[in-house]
Amino acid sequence: MTVCLIGAGLSGLAAARALKAEGVDFVCLEQASDVGGIWRRPQAGERGPGYLSLHLNTNKRLTGYADHPMPESYPVYPRHSDFAAYLRSFAEWAGVLDRIELETTVESVRRRDDGTWTVVGRDAHGTRTAREFTRVVVASGHNTEPVLPPAAPGSDRFKGTILHALDYRDGSDFAGRDVVVVGLGASAVDIAADVSRHAARTVLSVRRGLHILPKQVFGIPLDDIAEAPWWTRMSLEEQRRFIEQALLVSRGRLRDYGLPEPDHRIFSSAVTISDEILTRIRHGAVTPKPAIDSFDGDRVVFADGTSVRADVVVHCTGYRMAYPFLPTGCPIGPQGSVELYKRVVAPDHPGLYFIGLVRPHGSVTRIVEAQARWVGRVAAGRASLPEPEVMRKEIAGYLAAIAGQYGPAQGASIQVDVAPYLEELRHE
Repeated sequence: MTVCLIGAGLSGLAAARALKAEGVDFVCLEQASDVGGIWRRPQAGERGPGYLSLHLNTNKRLTGYADHPMPESYPVYPRHSDFAAYLRSFAEWAGVLDRIELETTVESVRRRDDGTWTVVGRDAHGTRTAREFTRVVVASGHNTEPVLPPAAPGSDRFKGTILHALDYRDGSDFAGRDVVVVGLGASAVDIAADVSRHAARTVLSVRRGLHILPKQVFGIPLDDIAEAPWWTRMSLEEQRRFIEQALLVSRGRLRDYGLPEPDHRIFSSAVTISDEILTRIRHGAVTPKPAIDSFDGDRVVFADGTSVRADVVVHCTGYRMAYPFLPTGCPIGPQGSVELYKRVVAPDHPGLYFIGLVRPHGSVTRIVEAQARWVGRVAAGRASLPEPEVMRKEIAGYLAAIAGQYGPAQGASIQVDVAPYLEELRHE
């Protein structure tokens, strides 16, 4: 085999199609029992970042693959099960299913002295197999290890249950119970809204304010705006003023809902997309509270001194990127940032590439398709890469620029602006 592709979700399927189109011999290793990544897990009842109420936050036109659009019958923001079915239909349409080995877990990826890569996989029967490849493409996503905050005083004596969002599946599991949801990211607001339809009481504990955006502004999906020429012609400051004014007019200030105002300008950190959470707060179904200070028996005590009784605390506090099967320090460098040339190529590990390790404001599909086409051309010998020192210089410049806008956090190192980044990939 020429290429080992790891993962058969949205990014992996885009890469599979691109490699096949270039005539590159490859095998795709997928640890799940079917293609579709996180989108198929809720319906399958598998543990993962998805949950039964999960829908796309990006519109179907831009989230579907360019040459294989989603069905007209789908709503603008499809449910997870619809999207999972669509991903499988794409794999069938692209003719790549015969290249995918399901229920195969990658245990190690190591480069040999002769420049080839040894990939060790374990199948569903526990049988380990080592195979040699000239290149490896990682498309396994970055929601890997759940992150929990430091244990608050008294948490070891809390009479209720403490969970991470990874273990959350459906709001009906908490019918009649008192629930505290921690966080203000995408999963936190989704889960709080979902739980509030079943729980006796739902509290949303928020440590830091984030910008909450609806899925549409003036009736236009946000990812359509992100790619519109009139938007991309604006400077960052003009974009900020536009969105800030639109939000002020449409829903007022977040403090009016009992939420903390963000301590940063919009587009200086990840934003939260939700059409529901502010409505659920206004209807009294969700009660905002500050950060958790401590636990006292069956009560949760907040930083403002107030407390509530709770049966369950669900921490929606994100994930840590981890690639235990890869060489140490790849792709996450010593400073904790992802260090990849054009967010794809590992300069110190020739033949190792990443697809989908980015975080855009808007749909990721156009990006992963562009990344996959580029990697496919490189694998086929129809495109070349610069010398490692050139790639390292590009990485340093990118990380410096992105830290100036988003700060030094690990997640910021994968942030990209859709239109400018697509233009960069076109040049490659």
